[in-house]
Amino acid sequence: MLRHLSRAKVIQIWFGGAALIVAASLAFGAAMTVGTGVMLVAFCIVLPAMILMVWPGGEQRTVAEVLHHAEDGR
Repeated sequence: MLRHLSRAKVIQIWFGGAALIVAASLAFGAAMTVGTGVMLVAFCIVLPAMILMVWPGGEQRTVAEVLHHAEDGR
């Protein structure tokens, strides 16, 4: 179901959700202190950074392609 999502789309959804949480917390009267602001920034940055590091870049080569140099046309 989620295979069609790209890395950029997942990060956009994450930042949209984080913005929605911030807006809802401010609308309901949560106190915005420096500690709360730092925690929200960390909340917004940590998961997208992990997604960028862990998300697979493309099609992985099979063992046969590695052993027989399939990309070289041999």
